[in-house]
Amino acid sequence: MANRPQIRTSNSALIAMIADEDTITGFLLAGVGNVDLRRKTNYLIVDSKTTVKQIEDAFKEFTTREDIAIVLISQYVANMIRFLVDSYNKPIPAILEIPSKDHPYDPAHDSVLSRVKYLFSAESVASGRR
Repeated sequence: MANRPQIRTSNSALIAMIADEDTITGFLLAGVGNVDLRRKTNYLIVDSKTTVKQIEDAFKEFTTREDIAIVLISQYVANMIRFLVDSYNKPIPAILEIPSKDHPYDPAHDSVLSRVKYLFSAESVASGRR
């Protein structure tokens, strides 16, 4: 178990968010928001002025921070950086795609769901069941 990724236990782990303003506001009201001493937040509000580069940078930052255990990303935002989301393969932080108010959830584009379907289909082929 020495190679297993560990979440820092000295402090609680955070949830990071990349989503539209309404979704972020809801999570902030629920107490998920955090601002550290360097004024770095654990969220990115995506609006019409947000560039794909800013979304990519936030995703890369959140997935490399040691204090983040889960990254919640709106599915329509994840579609903008699908190549990054699909190529991410570490267990921590976990990447979860969520629906937003203006963009319904589409299971066909969910990277986690597609990986689970792949694993179950590969398992059924390996065991001779279909």
